[in-house]
Amino acid sequence: MGRPRNFDADTVVDRAMDAFWTHGYANTSPAQLAEATGVGKGSLYNTFGSKRELFDLCLARYDRMGAELAHETLSQPGTTKERLTAWMRLVVDSDLAREVRRGCLVANTALELGGHDPEATKAVTVAHGRMVEMFTERIEQGQRDGDVRAEIDAHAYSEFLMNTVGGLRITAKISDAETLYRIIDTTLSTL
Repeated sequence: MGRPRNFDADTVVDRAMDAFWTHGYANTSPAQLAEATGVGKGSLYNTFGSKRELFDLCLARYDRMGAELAHETLSQPGTTKERLTAWMRLVVDSDLAREVRRGCLVANTALELGGHDPEATKAVTVAHGRMVEMFTERIEQGQRDGDVRAEIDAHAYSEFLMNTVGGLRITAKISDAETLYRIIDTTLSTL
C-alpha cells in the first residue's frame, strides 16, 4: 500500500502551470517543477505520470480558465465593441501587471511545440477554436442587436481578432499599455 498524498493535485497543477508558463515546456526541468509545486519529483511522477502528462493537464486548465473568463467578460451587458474591448484590455492588463511578462501559455506552446508535436498542436488548435467560437457568438449577437455591421463575416472577423490577441500577447512582452490599447482600438474600429 502506497503512502497517502499530502498535497492537493489541483494546487500542484496550478503551480506547475505557472512554471511552464514562465519557462516554457522544454526549459522547465523536473527540479524546477518540484521546487515550484513543493512536491518531490517522485511524488509528481507517481501522481501525474510524466512531465508531459503534467504539462498537458496544465495546458488544459489554462484553456478552461481562459474560456471561463472570456465567457464571463463577453456575456456582460454592453455593446459588442465594449465587451471585446474589455476582454482585450483585460488580457493586456494581466500581462503588463506581471513582474515577468509571460504572454499566453497557449500562444507560447504554439510557438514552442506547434507544428512538430501533434498532441500540443491539437491542444492549441482546440483552445484557439474555442476562443474563435466565443468571439463569433458575441459578434453575431452584436449583429442581432444592431451594434455590429450586418455585412461582417462573424467567423472571419473572429479569426482576425484571435490573430490580433496573439499579437497583443507577444507585443505585451516588450511594449506599454498606451501602445497596446491603441492596437485594440484600431482593431475594433472596423466593427
